[in-house]
Amino acid sequence: MRTVAEVGYSRATIREIARTAQITSGSLYHYFPNKSELVKATFDELADIAVPRLAAAADEATGVVDKLMALFDEGGRVVREYPYAVAFDRAIRVESAEHLHLGEDADTLFDTLRAVVVDIVEQARRDGDLDPDADVGGAANAIFAILRGMYDQAAVASTAHYDATLDAVKRLIQGTLFGSGRPA
Repeated sequence: MRTVAEVGYSRATIREIARTAQITSGSLYHYFPNKSELVKATFDELADIAVPRLAAAADEATGVVDKLMALFDEGGRVVREYPYAVAFDRAIRVESAEHLHLGEDADTLFDTLRAVVVDIVEQARRDGDLDPDADVGGAANAIFAILRGMYDQAAVASTAHYDATLDAVKRLIQGTLFGSGRPA
């Protein structure tokens, strides 16, 4: 993940990936016949880790605001644990061979994550916590846009800047970022 994140998919070689992992190229070839299979397996593993963690964090919380806070907090933890994940995703979206379909897989991952957000907003509607004039799809899209923005922020921001942005997003959702601290 680190090598592809740092040099891009096309410039990452099995030799460089092995050197970064402090193993031999032969060891990698023992498990993966080529770079594309290694990269696809890496992407799949990351998706298999991240999405269930985010969904579980939201499921464990109660109430729409707590569910959203849990979702954003867990997203922050995932980004910290896998600091090369966002740049890796960007690199494979831009450069990976079409036959890998990693761009489509990444879109599927985001669709799955969007479904988690839609479920939270729909629950808020059922519980009466969503403004009755608000459109469920529009509200879910707004929250998901912020979530995607935080994902992109993780690729370019320092840890301190990311954490400050995450704090501001959480305050925005809680209705305490502006004004007297009371929801509008």
